[in-house]
Amino acid sequence: MTTAPSTSTDEAPQPPAPAPASAKSAWAGLRPLVLRLHFYAGVLVAPFLLVAALTGLLYAASFQAEKIAYDHELTVPVGDRELPVSAQVAAAREAHPEGTVAAVRPSPEPDATTRVMLSGIPGVDPDHTLAVFVDPYTGKVRGALEQYGSTGALPLRTWIDEFHRDLHLGETGRLYSEFAASWLWVIAGGGLVLWFSRRRALRTVRGTRGRRRTLALHGGVGVWAAAGFIFLSATGLTWSTYAGASIGDLRSSLGQETPSVSAAAAGEHAGHHSAGAAAGDAAHGVGLDKVLAAARAEGLGNPVEIVPPADAESAYVVRQIQRSWPEKQDSVAVDPATGEVTDILRFADYPVLAKLTRWGIDLHTGNLFGLVNQIALMALALALIMLVLWGYRMWWQRGRGSAFGKPIPRGAWQQVPPYVLVPLLALIAVLGYFVPLLGIPLAAFLAVDIVLGEIAHRRGRRTYASGTAVR
Repeated sequence: MTTAPSTSTDEAPQPPAPAPASAKSAWAGLRPLVLRLHFYAGVLVAPFLLVAALTGLLYAASFQAEKIAYDHELTVPVGDRELPVSAQVAAAREAHPEGTVAAVRPSPEPDATTRVMLSGIPGVDPDHTLAVFVDPYTGKVRGALEQYGSTGALPLRTWIDEFHRDLHLGETGRLYSEFAASWLWVIAGGGLVLWFSRRRALRTVRGTRGRRRTLALHGGVGVWAAAGFIFLSATGLTWSTYAGASIGDLRSSLGQETPSVSAAAAGEHAGHHSAGAAAGDAAHGVGLDKVLAAARAEGLGNPVEIVPPADAESAYVVRQIQRSWPEKQDSVAVDPATGEVTDILRFADYPVLAKLTRWGIDLHTGNLFGLVNQIALMALALALIMLVLWGYRMWWQRGRGSAFGKPIPRGAWQQVPPYVLVPLLALIAVLGYFVPLLGIPLAAFLAVDIVLGEIAHRRGRRTYASGTAVR
């Protein structure tokens, strides 16, 4: 929730006192530790959160910007009758005979073009395809653009997406976004706890000035946005490098992986359906039109994607690709030789965690609820940006008149009762193992803090939470 917080006089850690066996006393000892962690995590992690918020703001806006930038390729005047999908693919191949057909997305709306995706195109990223946009009524090719991902991101959105994900630095750059996601929930949760533990009179903005007003704004906005930040953190970790692998292993062990339709061709016709067509071509066996008709008969409505057989032993796969609510994620496999459906997978049959993961990712990326979803993400990004700025302003205001950015005093952990501290350390160790970009930096923070404390002690200036110097 909050990023670079600091404390006013009422927030300063209190002197150590014998901790009675009560919840109130346990919290009185724990609060200074939460405050110190919140402060230092905010100061050190805030720059990464700021970059993630700025790039996330751009990404949330990129969906609508893409529609404007590529209107000519994406839309067509509505005609009287659509051409067969096979004829539209033939028109695309005539204009772009290079590469192979990786997939076909028939026009999902009356005013939308058909996309024919080609792979193996010179000059196109191997992980991307070249999308050829065809007028479904006339067969005219309206353009071709590089495309990435299951949502069909075009160059503008792809560039912003990669900027948000890894700053265009590849796998190394992905560590920045995972680091931000790993700490966002910790900072948000800590700030939320601190906010509700403050006296009501200190939460108001009206009538306050200076640092107290900044603190009230920082906390007030943060408490409303905290749930969104925790959600973004959790879903962002779902497909991160290290924490994402741990989540994937957990889902596998629980039998909650995302299933896929079997693309194996059935029966004695397997291996004899291509009639001279090369693997990856769209002209296998019965052809695209009968394959699409078979999928429609199983209830697969628009939007859909048709994937040609990968080899002589494979079937066509037709899958729904709607990521907005309600999700359409059903898929079928169709035998190229007979046009019969050989396997069906319904989204309703997905395991619970597979569904939750799908919904979480689509909500995180602004797909699930369309424009409303994207506006909400932009609001969260703006809130995070303001919280970072307010947090640093509080840090500066706290140190005015003495030392800039005066830190929270050391020794807060000494006030935490052992029956709280020991389980807390165990929980942190477990979280650090499964979320290494939380655990490793936290260990580094503690190590540096201990070293600095020891140096101060040796110099005779060690300061405890009580504010007493040992000389």
